[in-house]
Amino acid sequence: MAIKVNKMQTIKILGTGCPNCKRTEAVVRSVVEELKYDATIVKVEDIEKIMEYDVMAMPAIVIDEKVVLKGHVPSVEEVKGLIKARQ
Repeated sequence: MAIKVNKMQTIKILGTGCPNCKRTEAVVRSVVEELKYDATIVKVEDIEKIMEYDVMAMPAIVIDEKVVLKGHVPSVEEVKGLIKARQ
């Protein structure tokens, strides 16, 4: 039987620093801490770098270079689902 090995993921929060972007970052950090998940969290505020992801609605979450959410502050349960889906 194969055992799935979790690798460290990179989770990026894309946003210019608005209140919703800060709330999104807080939710992601709390979920990663709660799950004791092995991830690097990076806050991206540079608009040119954000545009490289073709994101016009912020905040956005990128996991391992794939945009998985954009345009709203996620709930804790939503972030848990996003992380689990990318394992």
